[in-house]
Amino acid sequence: MARRRFFVDEVREGRAQIGGDEAHHLSRVLRVEAGQRFEISDNQSVYLAQIEAVRKDLVTFSIVDRIVADEPQVRITLLASLIRFERFEWMIEKATELGVEHIIPVQADRSEKGLDLAARKRKARWSRIAREASEQSRRARLTAIADAARLSVALASEIPHRFALDEDRAAPPILRTLPERRASGEQVAMAVGPEGGWTAREQALLLEKGWKTVSLGPTILKTETAVVAALAIVNAAWQAGT
Repeated sequence: MARRRFFVDEVREGRAQIGGDEAHHLSRVLRVEAGQRFEISDNQSVYLAQIEAVRKDLVTFSIVDRIVADEPQVRITLLASLIRFERFEWMIEKATELGVEHIIPVQADRSEKGLDLAARKRKARWSRIAREASEQSRRARLTAIADAARLSVALASEIPHRFALDEDRAAPPILRTLPERRASGEQVAMAVGPEGGWTAREQALLLEKGWKTVSLGPTILKTETAVVAALAIVNAAWQAGT
């Protein structure tokens, strides 16, 4: 069985520590003990570490060895239109499990009014959700959650492969739009609209900024469902290689 993996703020002089709520979870829920070994990441490198001491609010580790971590086949940035927060948080969790590096919450034309302002108070919570999902899925690095932005700002990206999911049946299938030759570690940006899809103004903006609109088929999917489907397709395509 694979060892559990946790994130630490830093590794210094062969030691690391976890405090606060996560330390409480380790000590009181998981009931970890001195001498047990786990994997830890400082968001750069992954290590095999042994617990030195356990307190209610602090768990300390000593580094045993450095672990070679797999590099991602594809590095994905997700522009996720804001939807009701319970569904948005589910989407953060699943996108993190599917390897997304960055998530940019987007206030789209058809997003409920005020969600962008409310999102400011949720960023810390969303980062915790991404952290927990990163640990569960044994990632080497955390998914980063950006501040909410207007679509026009979020679209200003230099990422070479940029795709926007579109409900329009005239949009080409996503598999036909992905590059034929796919190198490991390439960057991809994916934008997903809210319920009701992109407005005509937003569709024009996407094209103006050089984004390709793509389809997931004839059925209309919820935003969070579309994200999971699209990410699975992109991951599988890059894993298959050229």
